[in-house]
Amino acid sequence: MKLRRSALVATVALVAAGALNAVPASAGHPERPADLSLRALGQRSDLAIGTAVDMAALDDTTDPQYRKLVAEQFSSVTPENVMKWEVLEPTQGTYNWAPADELIAFTKQNKQRVRGHVLVWQNQLPAWLTDGVNNGTISDDQLRDILHKHITDTVSHFKGKIWQWDVVNEAASDPWDSPSTIHYKGFWTQHLGGGIIADAFRWAHQADPKALLFYNDYNIEAFGDGGPGDKTQFVYNMVKQLKHDGVPIDGVGSQGHLGTQYGDYDALQINDTLNRFTDLGLDVAFTEVDVRSQMTAGVQAGDSNEINPRLQAAAADFSALMQGCLANRRCISFTVWGFTDKHSWVPGWFKDPLEGMATLYDENYQPKRAYNTLKADLIFAGRR
Repeated sequence: MKLRRSALVATVALVAAGALNAVPASAGHPERPADLSLRALGQRSDLAIGTAVDMAALDDTTDPQYRKLVAEQFSSVTPENVMKWEVLEPTQGTYNWAPADELIAFTKQNKQRVRGHVLVWQNQLPAWLTDGVNNGTISDDQLRDILHKHITDTVSHFKGKIWQWDVVNEAASDPWDSPSTIHYKGFWTQHLGGGIIADAFRWAHQADPKALLFYNDYNIEAFGDGGPGDKTQFVYNMVKQLKHDGVPIDGVGSQGHLGTQYGDYDALQINDTLNRFTDLGLDVAFTEVDVRSQMTAGVQAGDSNEINPRLQAAAADFSALMQGCLANRRCISFTVWGFTDKHSWVPGWFKDPLEGMATLYDENYQPKRAYNTLKADLIFAGRR
């Protein structure tokens, strides 16, 4: 459910900004739920509310608001880049743990959990690895051993400090790929076959048996027709087989990258999908949520006739994901992929046409309609 709002966007931002700076309630003035942070409201429903963190922004002493909001608003943190392989091991055999360790220290200080991201992904790999495979100096057998070592070294280094690991990320193709039948894609399955997915989970579990191990992917918020072009069905079949084979997989992460220009799903469709995964005995989580909009000339010129509908549509999409999650007790975390447009990845990636406005706060750290809508969903949730 959502609170109804009829005020202008600017008014909503001012009200929410005031809530962020509200004085703690005294015994004579009971605390209002609307004055609580996302973090505090999520705790009432036993749901971790998280954000991806840009370490450069976190360390920017000229911009203390970023660090302040990460600590205040979120109970879970995902490293946006500093646990990816190209950052962790830029030179073979030489690890750069410092940025990730710094983030871990920050989360410990602020009593936050950590989602580790990511162990097996075809992007942001170190050049020494991809070049070696391409020029033939690294064979497929050697590549398998290198991956085993990377997973073991990384998970062992952070053992006891990571709540959830994204073990394998985006291994399923899309229906617009060729062929359109969904299949395994990317560097790792191309060289080592689909069986490497199970191996990755086994290696991660051996290194830290207490960490929750997730498969993570985008465009799996709802099932399609169940046919060969249905990506969600493909992922469902994959994890069902992994469970059947005794592979130590604990959950499925649905990234939740949405766009207001598309016909996105409602909360019941989303909840049905989560229920089908949890019926397999898995936990579920939304792991990278943002809702982007096309930055038309009117939007960039500040035309409220174009901006307001996009803000309302984004709030509805954020809310559908949150409501779908709240209706399933095994949906254990809801993570946004950055919380402010000031540090969003979207405009740098979606350029033709340009897209943006994807997060809960604008570039000046003013909360948008989506922020209050998520708070309303958490306030009225039945989970206690």
